[in-house]
Amino acid sequence: MAAERGARRLLGTSSFWLCCLLLLGRRAPGAAAARSGSPPQSPGSGVRTFTPFYFLVEPVDTLSSRGSSVILNCSAYSEPSPKIEWKKDGTFLNLVSDDRRQLLPDGSLFITNVVHAKHNKPDEGYYQCVATVENLGTIVSRTAKLTVASLPRFASQPEPSSVYAGNSAVLNCEVNADLVPFVRWEQNRQPLLLDDRVIKLPSGTLVISNVTERDGGLYRCVVESGGPPKYSDEAELKVLPDPEVTSNLVFLKQPSSLVRVIGQSAVLPCVALGLPTPTIRWMKNEEALDTESSERLVLLAGGSLEISDVTEDDAGTYFCIADNGNETIEAQAELTVQAQPEFLKQPTNIYAHESMDIIFECEVTGKPAPTVKWVKNGDMVIPSDYFKIVKEHNLQVLGLVKSDEGFYQCIAENDVGNAQAGAQLIILEHAPATTGPLPSAPRDVVASLVSTRFIKLTWRTPASDPHGDNLTYSVFYTKEGIARERVENTSHPGEMQVTIQNLMPATVYIFRVMAQNKHGSGESSAPLRVETQPEVQLPGPAPNIRAYATSPTSITVTWETPLSGNGEIQNYKLYYMEKGTDKEQDVDVSSHSHTINGLKKYTEYSFRVVAYNKHGPGVSTQDVAVRTLSDVPSAAPQNLSLEVRNSKSIMIHWQPPPPATQNGQITGYKIRYRKASRKSDVTETLVTGTQLSQLIEGLDRGTEYNFRVAALTINGTGPATDWLSAETFESDLDETRVPDVPSSLHVRPLVTSIVVSWTPPENQNIVVRGYAIGYGIGSPHAQTIKVDYKQRYYTIENLDPSSHYVITLKAFNNVGEGIPLYESAVTRPHTVPDPTPMMPPVGVQASILSHDTIRITWADNSLPKHQKITDSRYYTVRWKTNIPANTKYKNANATTLSYLVTGLKANTLYEFSVMVTKGRRSSTWSMTAHGTTFELGYIIYYSTDVNAEIHDWVIEPVVGNRLTHQIQELTLDTPYYFKIQARNSKGMGPMSEAVQFRTPKASGSAGKGSRLPDLGSDYKPPMSGSNSPHGSPTSPLDSNMLLVIIVSVGVITIVVVVIIAVFCTRRTTSHQKKKRAACKSVNGSHKYKGNSKDVKPPDLWIHHERLELKPIDKSPDPNPIMTDTPIPRNSQDITPVDNSMDSNIHQRRNSYRGHESEDSMSTLAGRRGMRPKMMMPFDSQPPQQSIRNTPSTDTMPASSSQTCCTDHQDPEGATSSSYLASSQEEDSGQSLPTAHVRPSHPLKSFAVPAIPPPGPPTYDPTLPSTPLLSQQALNHHLHSVKTASIGTLGRSRPPMPVVVPSAPDVQETTRMLEDSESSYEPDELTKEMAHLEGLMKDLNAITTA
Repeated sequence: MAAERGARRLLGTSSFWLCCLLLLGRRAPGAAAARSGSPPQSPGSGVRTFTPFYFLVEPVDTLSSRGSSVILNCSAYSEPSPKIEWKKDGTFLNLVSDDRRQLLPDGSLFITNVVHAKHNKPDEGYYQCVATVENLGTIVSRTAKLTVASLPRFASQPEPSSVYAGNSAVLNCEVNADLVPFVRWEQNRQPLLLDDRVIKLPSGTLVISNVTERDGGLYRCVVESGGPPKYSDEAELKVLPDPEVTSNLVFLKQPSSLVRVIGQSAVLPCVALGLPTPTIRWMKNEEALDTESSERLVLLAGGSLEISDVTEDDAGTYFCIADNGNETIEAQAELTVQAQPEFLKQPTNIYAHESMDIIFECEVTGKPAPTVKWVKNGDMVIPSDYFKIVKEHNLQVLGLVKSDEGFYQCIAENDVGNAQAGAQLIILEHAPATTGPLPSAPRDVVASLVSTRFIKLTWRTPASDPHGDNLTYSVFYTKEGIARERVENTSHPGEMQVTIQNLMPATVYIFRVMAQNKHGSGESSAPLRVETQPEVQLPGPAPNIRAYATSPTSITVTWETPLSGNGEIQNYKLYYMEKGTDKEQDVDVSSHSHTINGLKKYTEYSFRVVAYNKHGPGVSTQDVAVRTLSDVPSAAPQNLSLEVRNSKSIMIHWQPPPPATQNGQITGYKIRYRKASRKSDVTETLVTGTQLSQLIEGLDRGTEYNFRVAALTINGTGPATDWLSAETFESDLDETRVPDVPSSLHVRPLVTSIVVSWTPPENQNIVVRGYAIGYGIGSPHAQTIKVDYKQRYYTIENLDPSSHYVITLKAFNNVGEGIPLYESAVTRPHTVPDPTPMMPPVGVQASILSHDTIRITWADNSLPKHQKITDSRYYTVRWKTNIPANTKYKNANATTLSYLVTGLKANTLYEFSVMVTKGRRSSTWSMTAHGTTFELGYIIYYSTDVNAEIHDWVIEPVVGNRLTHQIQELTLDTPYYFKIQARNSKGMGPMSEAVQFRTPKASGSAGKGSRLPDLGSDYKPPMSGSNSPHGSPTSPLDSNMLLVIIVSVGVITIVVVVIIAVFCTRRTTSHQKKKRAACKSVNGSHKYKGNSKDVKPPDLWIHHERLELKPIDKSPDPNPIMTDTPIPRNSQDITPVDNSMDSNIHQRRNSYRGHESEDSMSTLAGRRGMRPKMMMPFDSQPPQQSIRNTPSTDTMPASSSQTCCTDHQDPEGATSSSYLASSQEEDSGQSLPTAHVRPSHPLKSFAVPAIPPPGPPTYDPTLPSTPLLSQQALNHHLHSVKTASIGTLGRSRPPMPVVVPSAPDVQETTRMLEDSESSYEPDELTKEMAHLEGLMKDLNAITTA
């Protein structure tokens, strides 16, 4: 049976329990985890095996140079193949979008063209390979450091030297440690070959032993680290002949302490000079080293010692002894050997069930002692109540749950390197119950004993099995409020009690019990809530606690057993904390001493110990403090400055290194200085104590010197500062008197500070040691500040706002202070700072949608990544065009990240920008986006043959988005067919259907069809008579003259009406019938004897959507609506109209013209014989309301039929003068402005106005008798759309009245008057008289006003 089950390890159970489990053929839920080997099985259960998942190759530390390529190797094994990713400095790399880093097929990381600069080091750092298998887990490799050789920089360079033949020579060339592999030497600018006699030390220094004459020459070292070679200074080595006299022994190169890792090589340099030539021998720990017979110890040229394949046994103190027979000298150095972390015991794979406790074991060694951390599936395991680090490095997991399954890795790390080892945890499902009855819940579960650290539970057998001899029990428990449950099993069948250990005092726990038989687990008992007792019987403090430092980074702590242990002491916990911090760390210890490693150098730590017994932690000891040992400083002094005192001395000032880098008590400073010229000797001066300045005297006049300073401790010398230069004076300055007054003083006040700036005294021959700044409110003597002589400005802080300060400046030297310079300033008032502006929108884009529409989109960096607006911010979009140049911005607000700008001009470049506003905060305007609207235009085709091919039609192009075009040079009395086609930058649109229009005949009354342009309901006349309808100045008539004109018009109207009434009473009904019959037969060919040549054909209006072609006639409505139209530039371009007008209309017009008729007729006479023209206005919008003329049954124009056939006529002449310009202005030939077109009524006809009398036109919009303003039009919103006529493209004009002077001559008017004598019936006369009364009332109202 054991062979079938396989080898497994059961924790916390007895051998008896193991036998019972094997006999029953199942695994109890509380059994401990099985390690490695086969998983626990039961009949019918599935078998889960451990999956091999490990690294074949892990990355290693690598040194590279700038611009080169690097491969970090990594390969992992698993079935299926794992997915490989890389981390750099703990963050995953995005290799998909990286053009320099790429993942090789085996998982290695390939970096091309390594980047490394002073402030940009993207490739240098710690890399880690991460392998993942879906649904299995994740493992991480060791971390590998990629070091990029820094920029070439020489810490020391070769210097000229002389050596006697047969002695040794040393040429220094110190560079950064990472650059040493790239250093080579040249002799006389030729590569120098190294051999047993000529060697290069690991530091880069060149050693030549047994010098001969051919070794003389110029030497320099070269650093080649990927960029251009860096050359050191050249130094000449002179070989002198043997003087055959003795000389003292000196070390040219002494050994220095080294730290090496096991397996590396160590070179301890030692070169001595003297006559006779000395010999070198080595000792270690007072034992002579045999370098001749040892394979690992080699004596190099000059006497240096090389130890290959270093082991821990090689650590110790080495002595270099030079002896030439006359004298002996020696030097010593310490070799420290470190070891990378190495596993003594690796974690093993574990099988376990839920609620069980497991331990992953991990033992490591290394020097320094490594630290251990645990990782689960690539994530750090944070210690808690259920994840504990026990026995220094082992991981204990309590109360397993399903999510604990995966791969666990133990990662050990020290200063030398790191290593990892892992194991897999599989959580098994409980074997399914076999066929048979299962036990019911145990009865009467109670806590029979409750202590501070344990609870004893008892119960009775289940009701289903009163005897219960073969039943086993599992107790499940957890802290109240915690989901993770632990389990404890009974020791043997039939036992009905268990003790739960390691509980926390005064803590509530929840317990439940389950019984198992051979068929499986039964029901669970009801939860039992129990609270442990408070802590009692705890150990006392450990006596005689002592701590002492064993190295700069380690401290050993010892103590004794507590006197009042209150039972057996199980273990101790050592707590330690760095002085001045509040982060305490602890470690479990089973003995009475422990050494803490990895501490900071020369840092004070506090320690305390707590003993544990079975009840828990006892009383803590008092804190003991101890400081780690000192070491050499790890940083250079700070703030090195030079002050030239005179022509032969320079004062040096500095500050100590940062406290954290001093690593001990600073005992002094070492100053090294030399002339800035090459080949100069270095002079060294030692400053003891805490002195932070030193005067260097005996220097040369007018010479530049370089200085550097290093700090000292009892352990040695730390790193030095960079070289700093200063030049001595050519001649000594005068310091027998105080300095002169500074040449200038300037102040700039702020709210709580004043910036003071100045220039030095004009007399530069007097020494200035510094400047004294005095300041105060009202007096400069309240405060005084002294600054260095090099300083030229200073900011006085912590001042009061809105205060008057007096400031004084004095230069001083060792004699005293000079004459002060005064200035005053008032600090600015304190103001509440404006809220921080928001970031402007970015990515503003303009998308062209049509000839007049552009969509603006943008992004907002202050929003989350999904760009969802959740607050009350809004955006302001502004736009303009640069044509004309003074165009103002237009603005609109939006609450989304886009806006649709409409109503733009076609084929026009616009610029757009966006601003965001949130509360009181607003951003600046964003960067502008530009967009040009699509080009728009039309092509008009016309022909006299509708069936002709389209290429035979005449083409008239219309540029821009104009909706009006005038076609000239047409033939009279000829039918024409028209088509129109739109075009833009994308191409041509579809062509419209053809529409027909016949040009008028040459014969006809000059007054027929004459009409005013429709001004539309949105026309607003001038409020006074100071301006003409054309916008030009008129004759300066005063208000009295205007009143006389109005009264005269009224009187003339009354006379005309009386005459008409007389004629009407004489006419018979038969005559009227004849007249009506005649009206029906009238057409556009009425002939008059007068101005028959003044033919005015109708304007042609073409709507670009409906393409209706109609003669422009008077509307049949009793209250016609006027429509604006483009008009010609001068009187010569006015389009004639060939519509007939009955004598009644001419009679009324003529009655109001008076003496102006002749002038108007003379104006028309100049236009006789003109060829007809056509005006084609196009509206940009479809009509909002259908306005149609009532059609006549015959071909008579609408105006003619209305005039002749309606029963009532509005007296148009009464107010037509309000819309007409004087004939004098027509004759002047001035350019007339473009008329206005209302977009809501694109197809309105002209009304037929009369010619006004001379003088300024007047218009009162309140007159009820005005027939040209329809009530329907007044109800509409006033729109204003500008169009352009031929010759006015690109210039918009205001809407103005249009003068169409068309009237019959006097003789014709008289004849018309005679013909119309009997044109009124009695009913019509009554209506006309009623209208006349209304007109008189209006006239009286005007006169009164």
